[in-house]
Amino acid sequence: MKISRREMLRLRLSAQRITGRDSLTIPGVLRQLFATQAQDFVQGGWALGLRATGSTIADLDAALGSGAIIRSAPFRGTLHFMLAGDLGWVLDVTSPRTIQGAAKRFSDLGLDGRALGRAAEVTRAALAGKALTRDDYFAVLRDAGIDPSAQRGYHVIWYLAQTAVVCWGPPLGTQQGLVLVDEWVREPRRLEGDEALRELALRYFTGHGPATVRDFAWWTKLTLAAARRGLELAARDLTELEYDGTPNWASTAELDRAAGGRMSAAVHALPGFDEYLLGYENRSAPLAEEHFEKIVPGLNGIFLPLIVAGGEVVGTWRRAERAAGVTVTPDPFSRLTAAQERSFQKAAAAFARFRTASR
Repeated sequence: MKISRREMLRLRLSAQRITGRDSLTIPGVLRQLFATQAQDFVQGGWALGLRATGSTIADLDAALGSGAIIRSAPFRGTLHFMLAGDLGWVLDVTSPRTIQGAAKRFSDLGLDGRALGRAAEVTRAALAGKALTRDDYFAVLRDAGIDPSAQRGYHVIWYLAQTAVVCWGPPLGTQQGLVLVDEWVREPRRLEGDEALRELALRYFTGHGPATVRDFAWWTKLTLAAARRGLELAARDLTELEYDGTPNWASTAELDRAAGGRMSAAVHALPGFDEYLLGYENRSAPLAEEHFEKIVPGLNGIFLPLIVAGGEVVGTWRRAERAAGVTVTPDPFSRLTAAQERSFQKAAAAFARFRTASR
């Protein structure tokens, strides 16, 4: 079945729970989307909060503090929020290629197998039964003769996250605590082989569909052959759609859920790095090429927060957080209509409530 651009965007907004009336918890958002980018903690938190309508930063803290969700780097070596129980089996699939791709960087930093093995040993002893902030953890490395400067400390944490030794867990003051995966992830799921590939594909296309197999391969950093195998294994639960001459897949259950719906008139204040844009290799459906550099100024890899109307990215916004409260300033590509401006202000107010609710 062929679909239009408008229908593509409507279905993605629904699958990603940006639109719809579901009452999701923050862990529920991650059951639906699988994982959401979280290298920027504030923006990553809002990606969950806007989809869990009425939630606050306290709800995010509670989900992290309970161990229901964690932050680690399971996809593309980039920090994501995800359900704690999914971490181990996902890393089993994704981390070997990710680690291989970082070999030269580790060599340049002088972090060979012996140094990383020593770091793992020290880390298990230091974190046993406790959580540490990054600065306190770096002090542990220094005491063990491992210099964390010049990004070595960051890369040690990254490597130990890839090998399922550590993850970021509970709130610790204004930071997040580094914890041992074996202690913190209390109910890990056990998937491997074809079962794991099928689950990867089904979860991705459920939370991101309609999407292509290349989108899936990019998001997971699987080989294209492995991505196609995962798609084949999940095919009985997916429906093929044609958009712009290219096959896309979406969850059949999600398509049934969205059937008969119309494009929402709401204007959304999405965070930077949101899955709605970052979740795909090809981002041309929601974002016109001439506006891309307005989202990523100087093409520096930093994606600004998005204003989305009718499924299209129509501008950016910025925040200022002070003792007096949160201020949100829109920067649309062209003037918003009066109705769009009112709708955006509602979205901005929701962000402010999320950020300022009592912890």
